[in-house]
Amino acid sequence: MSVYTKSGDKGRTSLIGGVRVEKYDLRVEAYGCVDELMAFTALLADKLMGDEKFALYEGQLRRIECQLMTVSALFAVGKGGEDKVSRLKCDASAELEQAIDAMQEQLPAITKFTIPGGDERISLCHICRTVCRRTERAALRAGASYGIDHDATVYLNRLSDYFYLLGRTVTHLTATPEIEWIP
Repeated sequence: MSVYTKSGDKGRTSLIGGVRVEKYDLRVEAYGCVDELMAFTALLADKLMGDEKFALYEGQLRRIECQLMTVSALFAVGKGGEDKVSRLKCDASAELEQAIDAMQEQLPAITKFTIPGGDERISLCHICRTVCRRTERAALRAGASYGIDHDATVYLNRLSDYFYLLGRTVTHLTATPEIEWIP
């Protein structure tokens, strides 16, 4: 089977279910943002790989990659494809909340806004956070026009919080001084 089909050469693509849409369709934009987020999440997991103090978080990130693939598929559903995609597991957001709570318990309270930086892995956590926020906005735009899975947008909202706390956790575990915003 060839990787290229030439069916998208005129700026259209198929959603799950077979309906053809423009490549700038809001649903395509939303699942494209998820795809970008998955790639950055994989890169972050790769950067944490091999360091025992990050093993738990690497495992969480690999799980998040799988969840994001489900989110992407949910955003790619068109008419006739509703029964062809598995829903996001009902506890996916709860898993993120538990991970967030566990990280937060281990971290000192902050009294000022923090700025990304100090270590490549910390910055990458914040890249994931900001791409996740953009993905959430794209999903909400698509949802306003087409109706998309609500649980998926909730998951994205929690995920951006997860990436923020993971950045703070990496800061803590690497003994990197937090960069505080001083206006």
